[in-house]
Amino acid sequence: MMRRRIFGHYGLMFGAFVLLVIIGMALFANVISPHDAYDQQLGRKLIPPIWHDSPKATWSHPLGTDHLGRDYLSRLYHGAQVSLLIGFSAMIISGLIGTVLGVLAGYFGGRVDMVVNFLITTRLSMPVILVALAVVSIIGSSLTVVIWVLGLLIWDRFAVVMRSATQQVRSLEFVTAAEALGCSHTRILLTEIAPNVMNHLIVVATLEMAHAILLEAALSFLGLGVQPPTPSWGLMISEAKGLMYFDPWLIAIPGVALFMLVLSINLVGDGLRDVTAPENRS
Repeated sequence: MMRRRIFGHYGLMFGAFVLLVIIGMALFANVISPHDAYDQQLGRKLIPPIWHDSPKATWSHPLGTDHLGRDYLSRLYHGAQVSLLIGFSAMIISGLIGTVLGVLAGYFGGRVDMVVNFLITTRLSMPVILVALAVVSIIGSSLTVVIWVLGLLIWDRFAVVMRSATQQVRSLEFVTAAEALGCSHTRILLTEIAPNVMNHLIVVATLEMAHAILLEAALSFLGLGVQPPTPSWGLMISEAKGLMYFDPWLIAIPGVALFMLVLSINLVGDGLRDVTAPENRS
């Protein structure tokens, strides 16, 4: 029954296919890249992609080269590594913070709920992109700094959703029965609460992973994210903005890749929520 729901959900299947392709690109980037992603040769700069009607286009560089003569296909493969690493790592950090706070607030209520609500309100009062820009400009930009800054700034949605979901499950009969039997708070949280809020967590996790990837691209575009020469799709767009009227493919290729990655993550999250929802288990 579960298998039928999974394979019958076309959005989930399409998103999973695209996401697996991008993950494969990232995992095997060093093997499948036709050239060194960092190799600069000014003699071959701005070679157009193979679909351009130009004598300079060559199958040696299917997606062309950038303004420094670096192979665009190789940088696209390695850029997938950066986007997935930042998105997944930031999602894990923010997920741990937000989920713990949200579940504790929803389960215990009272003063715990009041403190967590204050933290959520404080976090929501700070614009993410401006705070990230300020912190990165002060500390300095690197892959590790970007991951931790984003992870510590996007946990609020986890906390809000998990608090609401836990409050709903907390009032159900089986939780009351577990308390009457003398089960500890830890056992109730792990065996009664967690399985029934997991589908909410899946959706928020995928949304925040996509959010983190877009934020990293924005920071890199503004010059405060991943620094050159590290391949990053946001950085590739930033480096090409001065040539967008003459060689628009330099922006279109990483832009489409970024769009497909975010779309696939959201489709997978939405599909998993559909197939794992409690009302669909019977």
